[in-house]
Amino acid sequence: MKKQNYNKIFFAGSIRGGRQLIPTYQYIIRFLKSRNFTVISEHVAAEGLEKVEAKMTEQEIYEKDVNWVEESDCVVAEITVPSVGVGYEICHAARHKKPVLCLYETGANASAMVLGNTTGYVTSSSYSDKKQLEEIILEFLEKKE
Repeated sequence: MKKQNYNKIFFAGSIRGGRQLIPTYQYIIRFLKSRNFTVISEHVAAEGLEKVEAKMTEQEIYEKDVNWVEESDCVVAEITVPSVGVGYEICHAARHKKPVLCLYETGANASAMVLGNTTGYVTSSSYSDKKQLEEIILEFLEKKE
């Protein structure tokens, strides 16, 4: 079996749905980058992103994100904070046969539409601390074909 080649990762996290997990988004992105992965959407963890995106049209945001999903090797999505946009990105990635890892805090009321996805492209895991979060991410990224 050959190792997956996940170099370019699209990270998805809530923007308009709520920004309370910015520190977690930043942690995940730092962790991925420390393992030499390229995160093409690290702006999701930026403070004040709403102000930057306010200068863009919805069409510009849509095109940027779907293009990035399509050029990525996989998607890592933090889904604790419900977000229609993140759900769309997950679905778009699965439709394009991109592996998706959905992460959520233990006890969170994660979407049944995500958790019940059995297409084979979406994996969902809850985490209770940063160590477990790192283990789940590494297990996903190091899967064998």
